[in-house]
Amino acid sequence: MKIASISLRQEPYKSFIVHNEKDPFTPWHHHSEYELVLIVKGEGRRLVGDHVARFQQNDLVFLGPYLPHQWDCDSCNGNSEDEPKDEAFVIQFRYEFLGINFFEVPENASLKRFLIESSRGYEIYGKSKTKIISILHKMFNMNDVQRFYALLSIFEIMGSLTEYHLLASPNASVTLSLKQNEPMRFAMQYILQNFQKKIQIQELLELTNMSYASFYPAFKKAYLMPFKDYLLNVRIGYACKLLAEGSMHISEIAYDSGFENLSNFNRQFRKIKSVTPSQFQKQYKNDL
Repeated sequence: MKIASISLRQEPYKSFIVHNEKDPFTPWHHHSEYELVLIVKGEGRRLVGDHVARFQQNDLVFLGPYLPHQWDCDSCNGNSEDEPKDEAFVIQFRYEFLGINFFEVPENASLKRFLIESSRGYEIYGKSKTKIISILHKMFNMNDVQRFYALLSIFEIMGSLTEYHLLASPNASVTLSLKQNEPMRFAMQYILQNFQKKIQIQELLELTNMSYASFYPAFKKAYLMPFKDYLLNVRIGYACKLLAEGSMHISEIAYDSGFENLSNFNRQFRKIKSVTPSQFQKQYKNDL
């Protein structure tokens, strides 16, 4: 199972996406948009990069572009068979949806910083969470113009937000310059779709139309880590998801995550997560 590249359909003549998602939620995926997710109903496991935790109603999370994620809902919720078991309110937007300079003006410096750091994903809590949730619930019944200005009011809160937890580890996050170049974006998308197999560097050179000498420094500049480290962290993040699910043996997880042997998987996993795969799985079960 690969990381799917899935984007919600944007309606014509609308600058951002407002979506009421119902059970079943989208599986393990990523997309180019920023995303704000409010769980209206349901509970289960939240997977963001290499982060795994429980979620429940009123869970509020903000994600940066291309950060793999999934809300894996429990099947025991809902009052009847006809009523959706799980429900989320989702807002998606691209960095340039208000024009290429909107986030560059001095007054938006703190909001721009918030967006840059969202490469690891935020869980929002406290009074800020209460304010944003109140706005989101009102947006259900707003027209398009009202929703636009409601989103701007959410941006105002995000610009001074201090009540949040970062989710994915620094190594697993997708750290991109907001003015990302197209060749590196193509490289990242290719890696996310093919990390389970052996990736030949020649394939990336052809895709980006770059030489060996130019590709490696360009990749490190864009993602703040070497190509091999980025690929390793994508594989470990996916392995964390499978370990949390608990439906596969660790040896199967190693091969399904793109590792050629179990010993290398164990060694690399411990290097990044500071615990063995079995210890990680046991810790997750104890936290449930």
